[in-house]
Amino acid sequence: LMRGNEVITIGDLAARTGLAVSAIRYYETQKLIRPDRNSGGQRRYLRADIRRLSFVVVVQRLGFSIKEIAAMLAGLPDSRAPNKQDWTRLSRLIRQDLDDRIAILERLRANLDGCIGCGCLSMQKCALYNENDRARQLGNGARYLISDERAM
Repeated sequence: LMRGNEVITIGDLAARTGLAVSAIRYYETQKLIRPDRNSGGQRRYLRADIRRLSFVVVVQRLGFSIKEIAAMLAGLPDSRAPNKQDWTRLSRLIRQDLDDRIAILERLRANLDGCIGCGCLSMQKCALYNENDRARQLGNGARYLISDERAM
């Protein structure tokens, strides 16, 4: 049960997070936050939900899906506000994914700069040319852009 000084209304939560009330209700349906209801049936949120929703907004901008975010938040306690250790554990989960994405983006940028700037106009000299579909050995997708590996 929530204590009175720890709860806020949906309007207060919207004002504090900058989210529309409809967005907050959507996040509730996705189980990202779990408000209690008072005797009149009105939603009551923990002040900790301000941080949870702020986290949701940030990681959505990083490209994580609602399903992935729900899995991340599932590791946080429901019975109390998450503490520094809880958030640190969660940030470690995200950090590796971000490092992997950064590496891919850096490779993509380097390859695109090379392609745009090289002026070779020759598929035989192009570092990204995939003669006889050699890259297929590495898996699906644009393998030369997302991986350091080259097919032999």
